[in-house]
Amino acid sequence: MRATVKDVARLAQVSPKTVSNVVNATTPVSDTVRARVESAMLELDYVPNLSARALRNGRSGLIALALPDLSTPYSAEMAHHIVTEARDRGLGVQIEETAGSGERELNLIFKARAHLIDGLVLNPVMLQNVSVQPGLSLPPTVFIGEVDQDVGDHVWVDNVAAARDLTEHLIGLGHRRIAIMGLMASETSRLRLKGYRAALRRARIPRQVALEIVDAEWYPAGSFAALNAYLDGHELPEAFVCLTDSIAIGVLSALWTRGLRVPDDVSVVGYDNVADGAFAAPPLTTIDFDKPAYAATVLDLLGARIADPERPVSRVVMTHRLVVRSSTAPPRR
Repeated sequence: MRATVKDVARLAQVSPKTVSNVVNATTPVSDTVRARVESAMLELDYVPNLSARALRNGRSGLIALALPDLSTPYSAEMAHHIVTEARDRGLGVQIEETAGSGERELNLIFKARAHLIDGLVLNPVMLQNVSVQPGLSLPPTVFIGEVDQDVGDHVWVDNVAAARDLTEHLIGLGHRRIAIMGLMASETSRLRLKGYRAALRRARIPRQVALEIVDAEWYPAGSFAALNAYLDGHELPEAFVCLTDSIAIGVLSALWTRGLRVPDDVSVVGYDNVADGAFAAPPLTTIDFDKPAYAATVLDLLGARIADPERPVSRVVMTHRLVVRSSTAPPRR
């Protein structure tokens, strides 16, 4: 027969309510008691009846996280922190990849409306994404990423300021011919390009269209190919502002294959401070923000929205910082 809460409580020598608190993470319990309950659950092969819980309180205990591209290191790290934070709150996470598709976003919205999930964390990539259009009836939703919209709670980093900081770091080192790498049709690209241009204007450095390099594939292989094609027809810039660390890693590889040394011959900066960037050769100068705090903020807002769907919309800008490593240095004149 299937084990019950009472069976687990009896074996763990606690009350059924304590077992429920451990399962649902509704009330804190000591580490010792939690360990006894979890050990009893394993021994009895106890499986919580989530369907019954959903019928009792109208909640599934499951949220959805939708990211545009799960194959990138940045997405992997963000998913990790959100899943970890959700687990600590007794929530399960259904992870989806949208590829920027409005149809996939709508599918998740319909699931939430049908109470298959309690809420959504969505990362749209364009202002035209279906999920951010006024008039759409949204379930409890928190938006993350660069799309600035008026329809829901939002957690993001000031991409304009961060890209400006990166570019000003290079200008402060003495670089003037600074390229930006990774331009494509997305709000992330638009905002980071805006910050790059703002830094050049502050320093009275004329904008050069030839230094604004398109790369629609934000992977090392894509930036490797794009930079090699660019350098076949253009003079080497003094420095590169790369829109992500993944792009920067591809740039480092392309420069290495041409016998160019970083930072002796050219400086390179990335964005996002993914773990791979710290172990690149050389380690990348980049933009960092507190990803665990970001995840906690997202789930704080989502929990508040689930509890009170009519509450005022909240927007949180997470603090960023410049992390200077060995990929940047003054130019050799």
